[in-house]
Amino acid sequence: MAKRLFTSESVTEGHPDKLCDQISDAVLDAALAFDPASRVACEVFATTGLIVIGGEITSSAKLDYENIARKTVEEIGYAGPDAGGFDAHTCGVLVSVKGQSPDICQGVSTAKEHRDEESSDAFDKLGAGDQGLMFGYACDETPELMPLPISLANSLALKLALVRKQGVLPYLRPDGKTQVTIEYDEKGLPKRIDTLVISTQHAAKINGNTENSEVQKYIAADMKEFVIKPTVEKFGHLIDNETRFLVNPSGRFVIGGPQGDAGLTGRKIIVDTYGGYARHGGGAFSGKDPTKVDRSASYAARYIAKNIVGAGLAKQCEVQVSYAIGVAKPISISVSTFGTGKTKDTVLADIVNNVFDLRPLAIIKKFNLQNLPKLNGGAFYRKVAAYGHFGRNDIKLPWEELDKVEVLKKALNGSYAVA
Repeated sequence: MAKRLFTSESVTEGHPDKLCDQISDAVLDAALAFDPASRVACEVFATTGLIVIGGEITSSAKLDYENIARKTVEEIGYAGPDAGGFDAHTCGVLVSVKGQSPDICQGVSTAKEHRDEESSDAFDKLGAGDQGLMFGYACDETPELMPLPISLANSLALKLALVRKQGVLPYLRPDGKTQVTIEYDEKGLPKRIDTLVISTQHAAKINGNTENSEVQKYIAADMKEFVIKPTVEKFGHLIDNETRFLVNPSGRFVIGGPQGDAGLTGRKIIVDTYGGYARHGGGAFSGKDPTKVDRSASYAARYIAKNIVGAGLAKQCEVQVSYAIGVAKPISISVSTFGTGKTKDTVLADIVNNVFDLRPLAIIKKFNLQNLPKLNGGAFYRKVAAYGHFGRNDIKLPWEELDKVEVLKKALNGSYAVA
């Protein structure tokens, strides 16, 4: 029988696309920390020696975009002549930002339900910030109810950054990528780790050695000892003699970050979510305030799927929700359990409709999305802009709470309780 393999990748905070995501979300943090009602759609582009910030932002906050960008890049680790080619202190920063379109603003601030006087419910007042479809997913492969390939890939990327920042491996530089391939058995359960890949930016000279073949041997040994071993320890039973470890397979990785490749906000949406294991609606998260359902409804959909799996109603669950711009109520909600549910998917969809309120303002209030930056010292969304928006153990995320498990169990028996 042919092996069934599935692969997910992740990237570190110094990857050029992730650098842009973090600047976009640092701008969002700064706006919401001062003015929780800020409307933000911030895009960032980075290339050799240059950062460009653009978008539509309406806020009472006076934002110093250049300082936000430089501080973010410096904290990532690109500062000084030996930081990998890109320097927060000397790069150019261009800004082209205008206010939110009044056409979009009026539709979002006063939803169709209120404009047409169909409803006086306060939660019907805020319309969706855009049309589109969003997915949330959960499965029981890991304790955090995430697919194992992306969970391990994100954990490896985060560990790679930590050993650099903590000085354990001071020759590392901010850019890096990880990739994990899992072999699944005939029941769809993880059987073994087939391949682990780590590509990490590094100094040209390590311990006085500039011979590249020796440098790469040194890096490979350190990756196995300080990054791979502690990260996959709890899944050690999935490693066997045939597991492949590929470290810097290109043979050299000195030039990285925006110096080596252009970066753009929203270009790592699969890394941000489920590593390709579940479907994606196509909308990015970073740089968008919570009225944008691309972000807030994706968080809500993950929350629902996780609680369904956490309640034991399915072994895996995917939730889709869709919206029309300027309309508060979702256009559609669907649930798929891929044959693992304790009841029909249509029944679960009906339960979701009765238990969860997926109007944008209800989602914002449930997770306190507009106030999270202020409650976290002015920085929240930038923290989720690298290493995944879901399944995090290092950050407390409100959409990861399993607080609807009992409600869902009761709902399955016909006792609905609206959130």
